[in-house]
Amino acid sequence: MSNEELAYDFSPLLKVYKDGRVERLKGTDIAPPSTDPKTGVQSKDVVISQEPAISARLYIPKSTTTSSPQTKLPLLIYFHGGGFCIESSSSPVYHNYLNALVSETNVVAVSVDYRLAPEHPLPAAYEDSWAAFKWVASHSDGNGSEDWLNSLADFQRVFFYGDSAGGTLAHNMALKLRRESVWLVCGVLLALLLVDPTTRLTEPVGEELTAPAAAREIVSALWRFTYPSTSGSDDPFFNPGKDSKLGELGCVKVLVFVAEKDILKDRGLYYSEILKKSGWKGVVEDPTCDNAVAMEKKIVAFLN
Repeated sequence: MSNEELAYDFSPLLKVYKDGRVERLKGTDIAPPSTDPKTGVQSKDVVISQEPAISARLYIPKSTTTSSPQTKLPLLIYFHGGGFCIESSSSPVYHNYLNALVSETNVVAVSVDYRLAPEHPLPAAYEDSWAAFKWVASHSDGNGSEDWLNSLADFQRVFFYGDSAGGTLAHNMALKLRRESVWLVCGVLLALLLVDPTTRLTEPVGEELTAPAAAREIVSALWRFTYPSTSGSDDPFFNPGKDSKLGELGCVKVLVFVAEKDILKDRGLYYSEILKKSGWKGVVEDPTCDNAVAMEKKIVAFLN
């Protein structure tokens, strides 16, 4: 067998060869933790679990080193995107974004680094994200292993934030915490922020109906690739409309952004609609915006 024979080709994300080799075509660059010279935001990496391998990157704003006495700050838990198969918490795009966001919003941030498919197929990312959240919640009494969280994070003001696949993770974590006893000790989840949340539907919606069949098939094939054991289109991990407990979402506000030119944007709008109809008592906002500055201002206002 040639070592160049392809088993899967999901360009421009990754390729998998028949000999088992995985070639990621993007999302592999690394930005080290640092003190950002532009914003003064400090970051560091922490190990949450050795087996399985779960880590996170923590961020604190410059104000934590200049204000006296120290005031506890809202806590933002971030779940990165990448189709469950590329990117990491140390990817430059996420590192630079969180430096800017932490500076603008004056929050403490935890960026979760979960295991990726295909080496670790779903539901590994869900399991890792939940383990990371429980680790964060273990600091709510001020006696956890990480001093930044013990001394600076306000567990009465907690936010989940995710983009793309990370939006799906954020949604599922917000839903799960309402059902678990960890809710009793973690404080208050105020809001859920989702940017282009990735969901799977039984049938195409909106502009997907007129999209090329090949484009729709790639999306479906990627789902099956990252989650071989999925029950299909009705799997509540991907299709929130099939979750009978959707109305129990564990937060008081949800903000959903979708990108104007994203083929999956109508799924984000669909998420907003079914959440409004689920019996959930919170408030849903779903602006459509492809302007990064306007979007950033909206997020900063939402967190504040």
